[in-house]
Amino acid sequence: MLVTISPAKSLDLDPVGIEPTQPLWQDDAVRLAKTMRNLTLGGLRDLMDLSDDLARLNRDRFRAFAADPAPDAVKPAALAFNGDTYQGLEAKTLDQDDLNWAQDHLRILSGLYGLLRPLDAIQPYRLEMGSRLKTRRGSTLYDYWGDQIAKALNDQAQAVGTDTLVNCASQEYFTAANRKALKLQVITPQFLELKDGRPRIVSFFAKRARGSMARFIVTNRITESHDIKGFSAGGYIYDPALSEGTTWAFVRDYPATT
Repeated sequence: MLVTISPAKSLDLDPVGIEPTQPLWQDDAVRLAKTMRNLTLGGLRDLMDLSDDLARLNRDRFRAFAADPAPDAVKPAALAFNGDTYQGLEAKTLDQDDLNWAQDHLRILSGLYGLLRPLDAIQPYRLEMGSRLKTRRGSTLYDYWGDQIAKALNDQAQAVGTDTLVNCASQEYFTAANRKALKLQVITPQFLELKDGRPRIVSFFAKRARGSMARFIVTNRITESHDIKGFSAGGYIYDPALSEGTTWAFVRDYPATT
């Protein structure tokens, strides 16, 4: 099976001794970075609702973005992203065999790069998929990527012999995988916290659990969808009563222990 996750806004840029791979759509990333570089500081700030300091940081990052970056200017994507999902994925503790399997079965959706493999080399950036960035292809990044991401997921699923995708990405990012073009069965885990007997989604915990689910699939080499129901990291348990269709609920008591 395939599994998708979102990127993260925060980055860990400390070097690692792992040889990265070339992103599938490096030329698109360069093109979009040039578009971002042409924005004014105020335009960049308004596009992603940034503070002045973050707008300056990301303006400088896009100015430095290179078509052929130096080795010390890039880092493998799964090791560079450092948000809640990646605290759950814990890619730094995966061994080489795990990373090799993830390279074929795990995909990171990206506003700038479109679709990333875990070891793909990324340069520092921030560009949310939901950004209303005008390009020659339309007024949003969804317009820019069109059905390109969905078709690439279809092709990779065929390459690894699966018709199933486990979506551990946010709605903002998974919307970029055009559902009319996507030919795969999509299973979406939903992570819930029980408080006073009532289930609810707590964003921080849900994001981390999505990363943990991706790790569970990678480290256990899961290929059959029903096997993800055995996920129990962090105390979650599959709950058929709260599941509906291909949205599968995993529940634990709140407050959670992590």
